[in-house]
Amino acid sequence: MMRLDKFLSVASPLTRSEAGKRIRSGRVTVNGQPARKPETRVDEAHDLVAVDGAAVRYRKYVYLMLNKPQGYLSAVEDARDPVVTDLVPEELRHFHVFPVGRLDKDTEGLLLLTNDGQFDHALMSPVRKIVKLYEAVLDRPALPEDADAFRRGMTFSDFTAAPASLEIDPGDPCRVVIGISEGKFHQVKRMCRQVGKNVIRLKRTAIGCLKLDDSLAPGELRELTDEEMKILLPGWSGGR
Repeated sequence: MMRLDKFLSVASPLTRSEAGKRIRSGRVTVNGQPARKPETRVDEAHDLVAVDGAAVRYRKYVYLMLNKPQGYLSAVEDARDPVVTDLVPEELRHFHVFPVGRLDKDTEGLLLLTNDGQFDHALMSPVRKIVKLYEAVLDRPALPEDADAFRRGMTFSDFTAAPASLEIDPGDPCRVVIGISEGKFHQVKRMCRQVGKNVIRLKRTAIGCLKLDDSLAPGELRELTDEEMKILLPGWSGGR
């Protein structure tokens, strides 16, 4: 059980004082009945709370799928460039989400946002070896020997890349799908350069078995479904 004003301050953009004013003015209902006392106790799992007739769903954590556009940094703030959290709608801003992992400024596609640190740690843990898929457009046609090089893994001055996959589009060998289980800085671009190719465009399309929702336009986001959470981290018991 939780105080009604605290419930609203957690589950909505309202501050606790703003929630108290709405409650005392009769604009808040609990199970269809006006609740005029901020100290009213509610069961966050079962009671139906509404403000001005609009239902307020309680959850401590949120998990968002973003179709990241080019030009945005995978950060919560930056002095010069726009950041992915700028794309979060007002009704979700109070959750103070952050990106899970990162995509380069000029890379687009699937990026997850959350305010759940345990989820971030579980998803990014190298122990899980979750494969991320990228669609890449190269400046030169990819060759079968390039795919062999990816499968063997690659050594760089600062790290050794684990074996990865490179699938060549038979209709256009400048288009490839790359799968990596790591997330080193500029890793996909560096691996492509090692086989003599430059990446012109890069888009992440999947994290593990979770695929980017094709209905999301660049810059759009939505909450992950319970089913998608189970697909992403089977057996994970944290969060909501």
